[in-house]
This record gives sequence, structure tokens and C-alpha cells, in this order.
Amino acid sequence: MDLNDTIRQLIITAPPFLFALTFHELAHGYTAWKLGDPTAKDAGRLTMNPLKHLDPFGVLAFFIMRIGWAKPVPVNPRYFKDPQKGMLITALAGPVANLFLAIISAVLVKILAVVPVSSQLMYNLLNPMFDMIAASVWINVMLAVFNFLPVPPLDGSKILMGILPPDMAIGYARLEPYGFIILLVLFYTGIIGKVIMPIINFIVGIMLG
Repeated sequence: MDLNDTIRQLIITAPPFLFALTFHELAHGYTAWKLGDPTAKDAGRLTMNPLKHLDPFGVLAFFIMRIGWAKPVPVNPRYFKDPQKGMLITALAGPVANLFLAIISAVLVKILAVVPVSSQLMYNLLNPMFDMIAASVWINVMLAVFNFLPVPPLDGSKILMGILPPDMAIGYARLEPYGFIILLVLFYTGIIGKVIMPIINFIVGIMLG
């Protein structure tokens, strides 16, 4: 891939990736707030400003390994009436938000695909938009599937802790300090890619098929 292709790919993928990450974290924070936890709101994280949510390593990982993440929204389960259930619902909110964006993006792709192009100017405007929205489908499905992995600190681990018996959930939570190391090992051994890429491609294929 030459420099021009790299720059074009960056321009096409960066906006939907930043939007997807921001919406994902906002969904977590907003859900927690509605359930009684003001922590994310007090930290200024109930915003669509991507600068409030970006994790530099997560962004870099996306452009290198096609898998990325944001800075987790702070959540204090002690504010919830039922801490275990509250964490489960809050954790689900992020991946569900990304699946919602993926569906909306897929619908827009299908609409744009049948829009008649009557001039070169119109083509020049619609083609980058089409590529960007198509990228949004893949990006949002990737974020949803990746975050469903039951590895701390990903959402899947909190979802799992929300359905495990309390004693098992507490034991599982002890893995959290080692979560980043576990993720790095899974990345560099290629296990994560082998597990989630077929799922991502299958879902995207259904949405865009």
C-alpha cells in the first residue's frame, strides 16, 4: 500500500472509528447515570467529544491491528440499587450501541447504493461518503464483538460477572489487574483475530449482503 492509499484509508476510517468509540463510551456513561451513578457525568464523560474518551494505545492498535478501544468510562456500582445487575446493564450498553450504529450504517449503505449518480461532482461527493459509512459497519461490528470477549477490562468480563453467582463473580474480578497482559498475549499469538474475525466478517456479510 503506497502513501496515498494509506492517507485515503486514514481519512475514510478515522471519522467513523472516533464516532463509534465516543458513542460506545457515552452509552456506558449515560446508562450508568440513568441507573443512579453520577460518576461518569461528574467526570465530564457524558459527551460526544472524542477527546474525552480516546485512549492513544487503543487508537494506535486500531490502525495497526484493526482492533481498538477507548478509555473506559468510570462507573461506581455502589450507586446502583442492584450493583451486579447495574454493572451488567451498563456493560451491555456499549456493545449494543455499536450494533445499533452498525445497523443504521448498513441501511444507509444500501440507500446510497441505489442513489443515481448524475454527474462527476455528485460521484466525487457520494463515493467517499459511501466508503466511510461502509467502514462504519465494519468498525462498529468489530467494537461490539471485541468488547463481548470475557477478558477484563472488556465489557464481556463485566457482563459475565453480572450473570455469575456472586462468589464466582468476585473471584473472576481478581483477574482484572492482569487483563491488559492477557489481551496482549492473545493479540500477539493471533488468538483474538482467529476467534473474532470470522464472527465480524459473518455479521458484516449479513448486514451488507
